[in-house]
Amino acid sequence: MVRQRNDNRHVTRRGHLRAKLIALGLWLAVWTLAAATAGAAVRIKDIADFEGIRDNMLVGYGLVVGLNGTGDTLINAPFTRQSLEAMLERLGVNTRGTLPLVENVAAVMVTATLPPFARQGTRIDVSVSSLGDAESLLGGTLLVTPLVGADGEVYVVSQGQVSVAGFTAQGAAGSSITKGVPTAGRVSNGGIIEREIGYELVDMDRVSVSLRNPDLTTAIRVSQAINAMLNEPASRATDPATIVVAIPEQYRDNIVGLLTDIEQLRVQPDQIARVVIDEVSGTIVIGENVRISTVAIAQGNLTIRITETPQVSQPGAFAPDSATTETVQRSAIEIDEQTDRKLFVLPEGVSLQELVDGLNALGVGPRDIISILQTIKAAGALQAELEVL
Repeated sequence: MVRQRNDNRHVTRRGHLRAKLIALGLWLAVWTLAAATAGAAVRIKDIADFEGIRDNMLVGYGLVVGLNGTGDTLINAPFTRQSLEAMLERLGVNTRGTLPLVENVAAVMVTATLPPFARQGTRIDVSVSSLGDAESLLGGTLLVTPLVGADGEVYVVSQGQVSVAGFTAQGAAGSSITKGVPTAGRVSNGGIIEREIGYELVDMDRVSVSLRNPDLTTAIRVSQAINAMLNEPASRATDPATIVVAIPEQYRDNIVGLLTDIEQLRVQPDQIARVVIDEVSGTIVIGENVRISTVAIAQGNLTIRITETPQVSQPGAFAPDSATTETVQRSAIEIDEQTDRKLFVLPEGVSLQELVDGLNALGVGPRDIISILQTIKAAGALQAELEVL
């Protein structure tokens, strides 16, 4: 009787263990499928912007004071002298014609980015860049500088201590070392917003989604994803870069919630077949959809090496007294042409991996790959857009 109970306990434990393993296997399968789905799609937030929600560029002209003899030379930078005189006159100091040649002032351009929906009184960072021949802005202070937008209106007023990452050190013998860019800096929280840009979401009856990389297929997929979420045909793609969404009734008083739900949707963006080449750095980027038609490739190298070897030529035994010992250059020319390169055939419709494997099989480097790709494109066998930077 006791033995039967023990057997039942073993059976029960095995059943529980089997159920746990099955549950674990199902969980792993679901997690793998979700990870694969998430990896194949991206959020609309990462590939598109909402029309009207954008930054605005600001610019201004100002003076940085307090430099340790590293400012503009007033003789070489007359605009710095004029700005300094005008500023002192506004403060009640008349220096016309008597301004000394100070070296602790520098004229600078001040730039900032006004974020969307920035409210009056909030602070933003501003960037400062030297305009004259100043050597460094280290230790300087930016005086009150208004920053204007494209419409000429003042939106931000900036002032504060300039933070510079670079520096310059010079010795008495004239040797110097420079790290970074000492003539550009940043004023953290140095700009105060004085004017707001009027844009209200509550007054909108429709919103436009703008793709950062315009594409017809991607625009249709975004529109379909939005309609599937709303369960109604509220959105439509008007062009490869714009998807117009009519505000549904359930989101009439919650447009921010609608934008939040839209930007969290995941879609699979499409892209054209493209090969981008940077000849300066030798960088090659090949898109996933690049295909090659049937083509044969042969690549060979011709190396010409010229070696100059100095030799001493001495006068002979019966040479005249005016003869002297001379050093002459002897040139040796070697030509090395690699003839072991074979003709390599790429079949039609090869993928990106097959293309890379084929080029690597030839033993060519990035520079040679650039020439090969350009030649394939000229032959009409590269079914992709070739862009050379």
